[in-house]
Amino acid sequence: MGLALFLVCAVAALISAVRAAAMGLPGRPQPWRDHLLRRAAATLGWAAGTVYALGLAGVAWSEAEVGDGADSVPAPACRMGFDPETIEGLTHHRASYLPLRFDCVREDGSVYVSDPDLVWLNWTSAGLALTAALLFLGMHYRTELRARREAVR
Repeated sequence: MGLALFLVCAVAALISAVRAAAMGLPGRPQPWRDHLLRRAAATLGWAAGTVYALGLAGVAWSEAEVGDGADSVPAPACRMGFDPETIEGLTHHRASYLPLRFDCVREDGSVYVSDPDLVWLNWTSAGLALTAALLFLGMHYRTELRARREAVR
């Protein structure tokens, strides 16, 4: 499911990026600045969805590996790639989908992150979504200013 969402968002982001780039070509719709802001906001929104879906698929995959056959408990994501001292006393894991996290918990209650890439996925998707929202608000603010200017005339 996460990979399907990733593919849909990635294709939509590419289509939106091509539409935004088309604003530089002759014959662009007018007022072109409004169209450019709308298309750029859509591109960034779809890109945020793409990055988040990629992380969502990673967390869901790690969660699905637990209890799936021999040597699957504790979570393989908590054991693979870590030195024996790190995984010593490992008891269970905690998964979170918002924000994206897959934490490994030891007997003493200490926690370590199984996949540090989830941190940059969280920050990237949040940054892209915030930028898309700011562009969207800027587009509406620009329309409001134009309407006020016309009302004064």
